[in-house]
Amino acid sequence: MELPLVVGVDGSEASLVAVDWAVDQAARHGLPLRLVYASLWERYEGVAPVGVERPSEQLIAENTLTAAAERARQRDPDVKVSVEAVPEEAVSALLREGRNASAVVTGSRGRGELKGLLLGSVSLAVAARASCPVIVVRGDKAGLAGTHERILLGAGDPAASSEAARFAFREAEARACVLDVVRAWRCPAHETADHPLLAGEPAHHHEQQASAVLDTLIHEAVAGHPGVRVRRDTVEGPARKVLLHRSAAADLVVVGAQRRHGHYGLQLGRVAHTLLHHAACPVAIVPIRT
Repeated sequence: MELPLVVGVDGSEASLVAVDWAVDQAARHGLPLRLVYASLWERYEGVAPVGVERPSEQLIAENTLTAAAERARQRDPDVKVSVEAVPEEAVSALLREGRNASAVVTGSRGRGELKGLLLGSVSLAVAARASCPVIVVRGDKAGLAGTHERILLGAGDPAASSEAARFAFREAEARACVLDVVRAWRCPAHETADHPLLAGEPAHHHEQQASAVLDTLIHEAVAGHPGVRVRRDTVEGPARKVLLHRSAAADLVVVGAQRRHGHYGLQLGRVAHTLLHHAACPVAIVPIRT
């Protein structure tokens, strides 16, 4: 049985946009959709006298889920939708749900988030710590609508990005679109033609290294998805800036994340952090499954 696509909903406009995106994603991959509203309203329930109406937050949860489920069914009646209100803090609930999900989808900001925030605290925490892929739905209209017909994969360290590569290839195959695989490289300023290992061409040396890393990363996925059109590219510059720029022409940008020993959960690097806050399209953070 396919694991569901879990969507965190809270009634905010951002979460409704996430529901729309997730419905299309579920239909594309033939997955059931699970809408989850998490709140700690139950801890206050015992305070109310007997006979008093249920806490307003519980009613909000039920109404929000009902509206979100109806929205999902109207968008695509063929997608199977289930809902649940969870009496739990949102981050903890979504992390737990993620253990039995194909992916967790969140909006870029939640209900009650302060104006001016680039990314909601719940979305950031879930993206940083989940054991499954997390897609934060953000970006401009074209990126959200998927009109570019292009998936962007940031080719990082193969050890941290192998699962991300498989995810990106599956996504490009399901959408029948182009997969851009980009590896950024930089030539340190202190390296000169006198460096004994660079044979007078430091930039060429680093570009070749980047190309070799890119080939290593996608080799297995290319063999498993021969129908996917792949465009590989190595670009000089900081990876976060290169991918951010390219996100403007993508429907989804995919990057990998790796657990760091001695730390709690996933620690997002500068590339993922920048994309989650500023990308012009939805962002998928894909950890190594353990």
